[in-house]
Order: sequence, then structure tokens, then C-alpha cells
Amino acid sequence: MAQHIEVVVIGGGYAGVMAANRLTKHDGVAVTLINPRARFVHRVRLHQWVGGTGNAVVDYGEVLGERVRIVTDTVSRIDAAGRGVVLASGGTVGYDYLVYAVGSGSAAPQVPGAAEFGHPLATMEEADRLRAALDAAPATAGVTVVGAGPTGIEIAAELAGTGRDVTLLCGGSLGPYLHPRGRRSVAGRLARLGVTVLDGPASRVTEVFRDGVRLADGRRVAGGVTVWTAGFGVPDLAVRSGLSTDGEGRLLTDETLTSVDDPRIVGAGDSAAPSDVALRMSCQAAIPMGARAADTVLSRIAGERPSPLVQAFAAQCVSLGRDDGIFQFARRDDVALWLHLAGRSGAKVKEIVCEGIIKHLAGEAGKPGSYRLHRLPGNARHRQLLRAGSSGVPSRRTAERAS
Repeated sequence: MAQHIEVVVIGGGYAGVMAANRLTKHDGVAVTLINPRARFVHRVRLHQWVGGTGNAVVDYGEVLGERVRIVTDTVSRIDAAGRGVVLASGGTVGYDYLVYAVGSGSAAPQVPGAAEFGHPLATMEEADRLRAALDAAPATAGVTVVGAGPTGIEIAAELAGTGRDVTLLCGGSLGPYLHPRGRRSVAGRLARLGVTVLDGPASRVTEVFRDGVRLADGRRVAGGVTVWTAGFGVPDLAVRSGLSTDGEGRLLTDETLTSVDDPRIVGAGDSAAPSDVALRMSCQAAIPMGARAADTVLSRIAGERPSPLVQAFAAQCVSLGRDDGIFQFARRDDVALWLHLAGRSGAKVKEIVCEGIIKHLAGEAGKPGSYRLHRLPGNARHRQLLRAGSSGVPSRRTAERAS
């Protein structure tokens, strides 16, 4: 008798779509993907959508295999004991295995006024609201961007390129991940775009108003629209479901991405914390983690020992408008190097990366199992674990094969 195994994937982002597609290479596996949106959000293009220079949604038919059933809904709770997920709309979807790939969003701001007057940019819904706020504001109204990570830098450059008067408040360093040489390159490009950059501890925002912000040194910076990109967080679904998490609410897993509580639950992407040492939130990590999560499930179905995570980073790429960008090379353990590509070359590589993401997902949809995971020795991940003081040894509860 042929196997019939139900696998539910929660989350239709980069990790979830990759995992769902890859799982269909097993003929006996039925895959259900649950996601609150009916279309795929290409998150790395949200700044383009806000600036009116590009689209950020793709039909699931372009990136998801035909054998994947889509349920447009939100999971309110995971019933691990009963092997089911409770939907917000009512009803339960049962599973034999679960892939937890709920992704990330904007962290709840702790600064007074930020929740009321700040406009975050981590989801399609937030991007729509920010775009509407910009459309409603006069073209001469200043825009204040809080946070100078990749999202803050990209939206600041994008809006400045459309003629907006933009101030970027770093609250510390500009592009903290970047090598100093790369940081100088980004600062030069922002200056040429006319972006006012305020960095250092004094640039930390302590209060947000309707018409501007107050900084740590008491200065007020006026602005018609405040964009809030200071931090990302994960949904609290795992916490609400009684599963073990790290301090940020990510699902706690071993190095095979298996939950430390339940061998039938596997995590992937921004919402997972392997060995309590989460990887940098990025599609660069999410896509291979989605593939690894699927392989872990398939290994358990086959009665085999799952392989541990082998994650190697290559770079961080940041767009600086439509004709400029930076491709910051990094060591495999995700430490920035002095080498980088800037200017039009950086923009071209960034665009190749953005297009390549969709090609990877579509390729796996058309030929499940075709996406190639890293086969290099796990030294890079090992160095990350050593820096964090973690052994990466799986919990005894997950060392046993699922029955």
C-alpha cells in the first residue's frame, strides 16, 4: 500500500515555498501550505513598491508546484499533541509533519509614539499603508527614516531618488553589518542622493510625533512621514502553542531544524533558532533552510537520520536606488570582508540576486529536489556556534526518530 503522509507548511514566504515545493518530490506526501495572503510577497522588493519603481508580489502559480494545496488563512494555534493546526477562520488541519516557516515582521516598537505615528516596512500590508501615507503627504514634506540596516538604507535611497527630502537616523552606525570600506561607499552614495544621515548614539530616536521625532540629545527632526525600520521580530505562534523558543520567540530546534519538543515539527527561515543560534534574517538563509527542513522531513519518513544544517553566507546586497547598490562580500560564517562591489555593478548584482530568488523557487516547483544545498564542510556554521558558545548538540528528545 502506497504511503500517504500529510505535511503542513505554515508560511508562504521564501522558506515555506521552498520547503513545500521540495516535499513534493516524494509521491506519497500531500503538502498543504497555509498563508494569510493569496499571493507571494517578494519581500526584498518592498522598498521598490513603496517608491513606485517596481512590484513586490508574484502569483503563487509562478513559484509553487501544482501538487501543493494552498489554504489562505492564519494559524491561531498549533496542537502538537493532536497533530493539527487551528485556523483563525475555524476548523483544524491535521498533519503527520509540520514545517514552521512563519517568517518575521516588524518588532513592536518600545519608543513612545512610534506605534501611532511610525510606518514600518516589513510586510505587504505595511508597505501599502506607507505608500498611501506618502501619496497623501505633500511632495515637499520631509521623510524621516528610523533605522539604518538594509531596509532603512534601501527605502531612504529609493525615496530620495524620487525627489523626496529624506533624513536617515541611524541610532548608531550606518549599515552595522557592513565593512568600514563598504560603509563609506554607502555614505557617499546617500550623500549624492541628498539624504541627510545622522549617526552615532545621539541619533537614537526617543519619541515620535505626527510631524517628526525627538533624538537622544534633545534635538527634534521635522518630517511629514516617519518610516520605522528599527528592528524585526517574529510572530508569537510558537510561544502561544507551548513550544520551546529562544528569547525572541523563534522556534528552538537542533541542527537538523527539528523542534527540541517534537520530532514531527521542523522549523525554517527567520522564525527558527537552530541550537539557539539564529541565522541572520535574510532570504539567503531562508531558502536553503526551507530546503533543509524539507529534507529533514523526508529523511524521517524514510527512516533515515536527518543531516545537520550546513549554512554558508556569501554577501549582503543593498540597493541604493535603481542605478546604484552595494554587494558586500562576506566570509562563509557571515562576517563582512573589505571586498565589495559598488555603483552600477552593485546594482546589477543586486538585481540578479532578486531575479534569482524567484528562479530558485520556480525551479524547485518545476523539478522538486533540483535546488542544490551546500555540500561544503560545516566549518562556517561551526564557527557561528563557537562564537555564540553553543555546542550544536541536539536535544535528547529530538535524537529519537519519529514513530
